[in-house]
Amino acid sequence: MLLDFTTLPAFLLASAVVVLTPGVDAFLLLRTSLRQGIGAGLRALLGIHTASILQVALVICGLGTLITNNPAVLATLKWAGAAYLVYLAVMIVRGLWLTRKETGDGLETGSTTDRPYLQGLLSNITNPKMLLFSLAFLPQFVGAATAPTLQLVLLGAVFLVLAAIWEVTIVLAAARIADRLRRPKIARSLDMISAAAFLTISVGLVTT
Repeated sequence: MLLDFTTLPAFLLASAVVVLTPGVDAFLLLRTSLRQGIGAGLRALLGIHTASILQVALVICGLGTLITNNPAVLATLKWAGAAYLVYLAVMIVRGLWLTRKETGDGLETGSTTDRPYLQGLLSNITNPKMLLFSLAFLPQFVGAATAPTLQLVLLGAVFLVLAAIWEVTIVLAAARIADRLRRPKIARSLDMISAAAFLTISVGLVTT
């Protein structure tokens, strides 16, 4: 058969588990949507998925294997990704410090970055875990397809659609409850959680 659809149920279940597991993308979308609204959250989401599409395309084209088999390239990607996550955490902490210093008792709701698309793109493209995940995960569900490349395209598209649905839900939900969460104490707590999450993920990135 050209495509093997018998592997789709298992693939959908496995993909759902992966998509629902919190990661840097979820934290970035949550914070961006809370602080800047739906438009900024969707632009960050577009940046994230631009990077994801590029990484999945690399795997399908076979370049992903070449990259991950080169220790120097992989190490560079890991350290670049970790450095960018640390940068995001530092910018959050800096914003908290400056705003608290200036206002004394509250947080401004203004933008912490005027380039949410670029932020989403960089946070994902410098994270080799998506590339490694695609290499290890997608081929497991090729099954009996006689056109494995086409099967990988199908699987990659299905995974990205599932991820997009979940992440759009995050953006819309965050924007909907933003007014409640913008209270100074709650907003500061969420920012500190985001900064801690970015730092933790950055450590995991270079130690795995």
